[in-house]
Amino acid sequence: MTLRELFDYLSANPALVAAYFLFFPALAWLSGYFGKQEGHLSPWKYLYSALVYGVCIPGIFAATLAVYLFLFERGSSIFNLNLLTQVLPIVSMVVTLVVIKRNVSFALIPGFGKLSDLLLVIVSVFVLMYLLDRIHLIAWVRLPVQWLILLVVGFLILFRYGLKRIMS
Repeated sequence: MTLRELFDYLSANPALVAAYFLFFPALAWLSGYFGKQEGHLSPWKYLYSALVYGVCIPGIFAATLAVYLFLFERGSSIFNLNLLTQVLPIVSMVVTLVVIKRNVSFALIPGFGKLSDLLLVIVSVFVLMYLLDRIHLIAWVRLPVQWLILLVVGFLILFRYGLKRIMS
């Protein structure tokens, strides 16, 4: 099964996708309603952790795919966006995180730091790929491939370090 076949299958079954992405904000709202000011305690914080992972992994994937399509696939247009598979996961992720943030700090949710690190890696790789694509490094520099890979890894480490310093 290819990624296109998966998206075609999900587009053919919109009720399943809509139910999945409406379930997480609704459950976050209900858990905030029933567990007011107790989000930092043991049963609630693990529920919030499951909610965050359940909605953020598809949301981050959809956002990454959208950025890839717009930056590197030159023929893509915003009018060709599939609302069900490319917009709904991002909207559901944002709404769920806003609802969760009302009841508990993200620092108290187990594993939330791992997702922010994943997002940081994805952003830094995309920025580096975009810069390398725009300056056509290979076209005007005759470096051996191993030096080019070391250069890219070095820039990636520098970029991640710089972003972590800015974020903290």
